[in-house]
Amino acid sequence: MPTDASGSATTTSVRSMISAVGLSKHYGPTLAVDQLTFDVKPGHVTGFLGPNGSGKSTTMRLLLGLDRPSAGSSTFGGTPYHQLQHPLREVGALLDAAYVHPSRKARHHLWGLAASNGIAKKRVDEVLGLVGLSEVANHRVKTYSLGMKQRLGIAAALLGDPHTMILDEPGNGLDPEGIRWIRDFLAYLAKQGRTVFVSSHLLSEMALMADQLVVIGQGRLMEEGSVASIVDRYADKYVRVRSPQLEQLVALVIAKGATSTMTPDRAAQLRGVPVEAVGELAAANNIVLHELTNESGSLEEAFLNLTGVAQQYRTTAVPTAAGQATTPPPSSSSVPSVSPPSGSFPPPPPMQTGGRS
Repeated sequence: MPTDASGSATTTSVRSMISAVGLSKHYGPTLAVDQLTFDVKPGHVTGFLGPNGSGKSTTMRLLLGLDRPSAGSSTFGGTPYHQLQHPLREVGALLDAAYVHPSRKARHHLWGLAASNGIAKKRVDEVLGLVGLSEVANHRVKTYSLGMKQRLGIAAALLGDPHTMILDEPGNGLDPEGIRWIRDFLAYLAKQGRTVFVSSHLLSEMALMADQLVVIGQGRLMEEGSVASIVDRYADKYVRVRSPQLEQLVALVIAKGATSTMTPDRAAQLRGVPVEAVGELAAANNIVLHELTNESGSLEEAFLNLTGVAQQYRTTAVPTAAGQATTPPPSSSSVPSVSPPSGSFPPPPPMQTGGRS
């Protein structure tokens, strides 16, 4: 559990839950967020997913008081963001890596933020070291790449050693080492009992980073729960089998009520039967197996199936290697839908209180 400057345990797990209740936002006639209700609990990395235009960035702005909601409310441990006495010490946020004036030096930018929240000046060097910018801290931000600006934004979010982190697309522009670093570091923060809320369109990375998800579409809550439960519910699952006696095995499995689909590499995809039952059938009938595996779909597949009815921007079909066209998930009743419900990196050093030192 995180400790304060004196080394005493804090009550992070009590105070850091993010709650949104009936959150709505109109921009003129456009309803960007529609009665959104969810909780983000401490001790987890919670991913925030949704198609383009679904309201993710608007929701994060509402949480942080950057936009005023048309209805509803949001709190951090029961307190609205604008009522937090020391916001940078309680909630660290990165919504736009390009928000820093391009002529400012990174170190000077962080010094200003530290001074405004009564954070010791030496904390600036600590967070610069954590994100790997110590050697370029005196360079002007306009010379930074997008990945370096992301690191600077993360340093600013960490400056107050907060119990809650809100990050919008933190992996944008990062190289593979940087993406792995942010993944491991956010997991480390969550294990400390902090609350981590992060959005991303990199679904393969989100599958590795997050253990809980909040999924929205057209401003509405579509699903929330663990990554495993959402993949299990919305992605395809089957048993893949290869055998020189495949036709015989498939006939036996179909007789048990399963279905079968053949693949170009002469394997069968069996649905409606557990992998153990397939193995037992093969053994009982002296059928040789070359492959027998449980296959589960990816988070990407689950996401596309879940949000197919909420896709605002649809692409046209594109040819595949086999010459067949692929199309986006159809907006039909065949797509599951949910009605909106009624590493090895050092931890952030303890924050030193007081003014500049």
